[in-house]
Amino acid sequence: MSLSPLNYLNLSVAPKLSEPEKQNLVKYIVRHQCLSSVESIKSWAMLPGWSIAQIRDVHNKNILLEGLASPNGMLAIVPHLGTWEMMNAWLNQFGAPTIMYKPVKGDITNEFVLQGRARLNATLVPTDGSGVKAVFKTLKQGGFSIILPDHVPDPSGGVVVPFFGIETLTSTLASKLASKTKCALVGLSCIRRDDGRGFDIYCYKLDDPALYDRDAKTAAHALNQAMENMITDNFNHYMWGYRRFKNLPVLGNPYRASETDLANFIHTHRDGYLNDNTDT
Repeated sequence: MSLSPLNYLNLSVAPKLSEPEKQNLVKYIVRHQCLSSVESIKSWAMLPGWSIAQIRDVHNKNILLEGLASPNGMLAIVPHLGTWEMMNAWLNQFGAPTIMYKPVKGDITNEFVLQGRARLNATLVPTDGSGVKAVFKTLKQGGFSIILPDHVPDPSGGVVVPFFGIETLTSTLASKLASKTKCALVGLSCIRRDDGRGFDIYCYKLDDPALYDRDAKTAAHALNQAMENMITDNFNHYMWGYRRFKNLPVLGNPYRASETDLANFIHTHRDGYLNDNTDT
């Protein structure tokens, strides 16, 4: 079985592995993504107390509490890492966040997701200008919001900066909100325990001054680096099936590129990335 173009590109950022090791890694990642999908559906179907009961340990919880206490509000940075939907109910215990929501495909599916999230304390706002204003207002009032910053944005809402060494279109929304409000930034991930008994939450203090820089590229690059650190801690739990690199300056959409062009690109990018990230 050969790797798909999607896995071939996305996993080029992984440590150097043999072909069998890559195959095993892909199987492990696919398994986690399938389990996360099922667990997300169950979290929407069950009452919030069920999801909260699945959380076992919270690592560095003091970082989250400090962020929530910030007079400038807090923005939770939640990449596609682990089972973030399971964490929503737990996080909603600390207040009433304002969260942007993009309807999912299919009326029945969208209604199901909306009903699940409506049971939480969150206020859902659209992913447009009005939603951004609502989040901004919440932060200015000392409240908090949650953003998945590794979504691929429209070109007008992003800049091209490195993510795991690959120059790719990156959202600037979180960076702009941070720059304008000086809110606390806290990275969060919800990771399935190895023993299968629930989930652990990991909190990360994101306090690099570059995250608040007014230059969009500087801030977005810093945020990507912060997410890289979070993902590296639990590499197998990231949603590597997501087409994160579908808008590259060099190849356009690499998932539609020829195998030769893709292989050449990965070889070039990987050598440069490893050279930049190897201790001397």
